[in-house]
Amino acid sequence: MSNLVVKTNRLNTATQNLSLTEVRIMQLAIVDARETGLGLTSDSPLTISSSRYAEAFGVTRQTAYEAILKAEKTLFDRRFSFLDDDDKMVKSRWVQRVKYLDDEASIEIILTYDVVKEVTRIDGYDQFFTQYLLEQTANMNSAYSVRLYELLVQWKKAKKTPVLDIEVFREQLGVEPTEYNRIYDFKKNVVDLGVNEINEKTDLKVSYKQKKKGRKIVGFEFAVLSNKKTDKKEASIERDSANGDMFTVDGLSDKQLKRIVLHKGFISTYGRLATGDNGRDWKLFTEFMVNEIKKDPSKFSKKKPIREYLNGKDDDYQYA
Repeated sequence: MSNLVVKTNRLNTATQNLSLTEVRIMQLAIVDARETGLGLTSDSPLTISSSRYAEAFGVTRQTAYEAILKAEKTLFDRRFSFLDDDDKMVKSRWVQRVKYLDDEASIEIILTYDVVKEVTRIDGYDQFFTQYLLEQTANMNSAYSVRLYELLVQWKKAKKTPVLDIEVFREQLGVEPTEYNRIYDFKKNVVDLGVNEINEKTDLKVSYKQKKKGRKIVGFEFAVLSNKKTDKKEASIERDSANGDMFTVDGLSDKQLKRIVLHKGFISTYGRLATGDNGRDWKLFTEFMVNEIKKDPSKFSKKKPIREYLNGKDDDYQYA
């Protein structure tokens, strides 16, 4: 799996209060729902095993087992709030059902209608959405750090955020009303903690300025840049771009797409889409399939992410 966490900006900026374990479970739920197609309706159960959790976040099976067992007791009661299309406040839950499968050391959840809607409506073109690789936050030790990363990565292209109102910002990070009410404590235990983890462990390099009204701090404005020390994937993309490749489908070049469509597994799964001359001539087939992927990548994720067709052996490919 590509471990790509994708959700609408509306869901990403919702106010919430998830613990670190609960954040991680929801990250896995979003990744696995989109990659497998399971859990993409509000009546389809999605199973997350302790082995999956352990692998994704670099912890032992026992630690993962204890984490999801604890989350099973609290996740159902976790809520979030967001503004709908009519600017009306909506309150919702993350899951409508949760069950611990003791014999499988797994947790089974069913996502709510609102979560499913905000995950499945994304087509990459006419929806504003946030996406990042799960690996970017996997080593973080604080839920505040993960939430801060999610909020800031949304502004990576713009390179800075608008002024984030402190009261809304606190709720988006999951800070309870009774926690860190002194600005010094909030900065030390939430904002600075998150900034340090982001700069040390992720593809972002961030800093912030305080915004005041008189003597009172009313918000924060963040600069959001690429962290060249850790952003190896981005560096690789920049090198390919310098060679003249055109980028499509989450950073894939034309050359990479051509390799993908000539993978025998891809041909076996999707070859029937090419009819007439496109199905008989490998050059036409390649051009046709590349164009089809660009037009609608979602059609080509039935069995596995198309990126996985890139790294086969030479005899896995049909050469035109």
